[in-house]
Amino acid sequence: MSLLVPTRDPDPASELLLGMRLNGVQYRRIEVARPFGIAFHAAPGRAQFHFVGRGPVLLRTGDGTLYPLSKGDAVLMPQGSSHTLLSSADVPCRDIASFDATPLCETVNDIHPDCPAATREDGALVFSGCMEFELGGMQPLVAAMPEVMQVRTLLEKYPELPPILDAMERETCAKRAGFAGILARLADVVSAIIVRGWVECGCGDATGWVQALRDPRLGKAIVALHRDPGRNWTVAELAAEMGSSRSVFAERFLEATGMTPLRYLTELRMRLAAQWIGRERESIESVAFRLGYGSLAAFSRAFKRVMGRPPGAVRGAGGL
Repeated sequence: MSLLVPTRDPDPASELLLGMRLNGVQYRRIEVARPFGIAFHAAPGRAQFHFVGRGPVLLRTGDGTLYPLSKGDAVLMPQGSSHTLLSSADVPCRDIASFDATPLCETVNDIHPDCPAATREDGALVFSGCMEFELGGMQPLVAAMPEVMQVRTLLEKYPELPPILDAMERETCAKRAGFAGILARLADVVSAIIVRGWVECGCGDATGWVQALRDPRLGKAIVALHRDPGRNWTVAELAAEMGSSRSVFAERFLEATGMTPLRYLTELRMRLAAQWIGRERESIESVAFRLGYGSLAAFSRAFKRVMGRPPGAVRGAGGL
């Protein structure tokens, strides 16, 4: 799904978020009796979402941090790091892939271990999703996000969230006709709102590249690069976007992002190229010319230098 950020005068981070895509790859409706411990392995390049239809549940991250979750809670883990869902901190864990799964629809499976339904009723019910989380040229923003993003922090600011979460709870528990597909779409929407809320609330304690976007003048130059990555930009043209001299712009850009403007442009182009070639299946030649390269050979050299492999390898792997 694509998320639009309606605002009269968007800041650079919000404007660049217009291209965000969250696409569910696999969903699970998990109903388990207590005690339970379920382990989820890291999924680089994908986000993990959990909604608690019946709780309580503990989420434990790789460093041992515990997040108590109750009925109606939702969390997004944008980096898809390894974690566990537990009934209590001291129970052993079982890999989620080891459970028998019953397909509910094309992308949703039902998981309920072989135990009496009455026992499961006193346990936990969680709807989980593994999602492709694509920000294209904004991909550095993912690394700046917290490992765990909780929907509860946004409930007052976004009044549309409680009704969506209530609907998710009803669909998760009642299992009405078509509930699996409805839950998958609602999970995508809630995940997108969590990301948007983090950006609109100032990106938390994020520094460096994110703070460069928050600089009103420097942010204009960065947005210009993202809007037209195929243009043959010069430092002078970017300095004009910022409204400063070339030397002041170059110094400020390097200080904020850790790289020169032209190096930033090259890396931006290659991240976009990897997305367009690997996931959107564009031809390598069309991507090269779309990004301002006069020859396929020049593009391929730049791609391999930045990404560490030729563009054809990205096509074969389906993306990053």
